[in-house]
Amino acid sequence: MNIQLLVVEDDTRMLDMVCRFMRKNGWQTDACAQGDEALSLFYENNYHLVILDIMLPGMGGQELLKEIRKIRDTPVLMMTALSDDRSQIQAFNNEVDDYVIKPFSMQLLVKRAEALLRRSGALKKEIQAGRLCLYPETFDTAFDGKKIALTPKEFEILELFARNAGKTISHETLLTRIWGYDFDGNEGIIHANIKKLRDKLPCNIIRTIKGVGYCLEVAHDGSPR
Repeated sequence: MNIQLLVVEDDTRMLDMVCRFMRKNGWQTDACAQGDEALSLFYENNYHLVILDIMLPGMGGQELLKEIRKIRDTPVLMMTALSDDRSQIQAFNNEVDDYVIKPFSMQLLVKRAEALLRRSGALKKEIQAGRLCLYPETFDTAFDGKKIALTPKEFEILELFARNAGKTISHETLLTRIWGYDFDGNEGIIHANIKKLRDKLPCNIIRTIKGVGYCLEVAHDGSPR
């Protein structure tokens, strides 16, 4: 299933950052900066999740949330700088599903989005890439049905590869997604963890893209090589 998201935020820098992180997770993401435009897009598309800000030009976030609820029960994650109880209570009265207060980490936003998608049934509890199967809730991994013991960090790396099977994941993306923006190390930690993963997997399905990053190789039939 192709996961489709709508992000509504009038701060262009924040909008770009949120969309970038959602797309890196393999989700198709539409972006807009105004409530009226967002409502039109919502009418025209069947989104699995809406992420919106409260303070929007034109139709505000609370009003947009009310209109969304008149149409469908699509999960809505609200992000805002308003931290007072009154704003949060109003959002929950308008049937928001979750609420995050700025500033927040992008990793946290992604995890909250994943939780809402799982709850709605849009996101499967397992991630399958051919013979490779991952279970994010338990951090279990299996290849051809046989379990493989991974550390949490190794699992996170392999999960990122599996969600983007066949696509090249850059060193920069790996450092940002797995170790965070504040990590002050270098690419050596990536190479060390990839070596450990390759040693544990029964065959080498992680291809090195020299000078760029890595790719989980997928055969034409959809299975890892």
